[in-house]
Amino acid sequence: MRLLHALPVLLGLGLPAMADPARIVAMEASESGGLWRFDVTVAHADTGWEDYADGWRVELADGTILETRVLAHPHVDEQPFTRSLFDVAIPDGTDTVHIRASTNVTGWAEETTIHALD
Repeated sequence: MRLLHALPVLLGLGLPAMADPARIVAMEASESGGLWRFDVTVAHADTGWEDYADGWRVELADGTILETRVLAHPHVDEQPFTRSLFDVAIPDGTDTVHIRASTNVTGWAEETTIHALD
């Protein structure tokens, strides 16, 4: 019976756990009229629909999600790539935000990239 539990790993079906996460390699933020714009550059070894960076989000230090930028398709031939998110409301007194990337295989990354708001 124990062999049955290990069978997916032996057959290579456990591969998604070995996939690489998307990385935030650059970002800029600007404020206008009380709302923020984020330009975030993501790098990931997109291979097509089977494994691609599918989003990034702006969070507070406590993990509260402020906004999410969905990436609707692979960027195989455009690496790294930059996408923007507009009209993000940031709570008063917030000095930094965290940017977290996601892929359709690994989900949301454990690590975030911290960005100071100027």
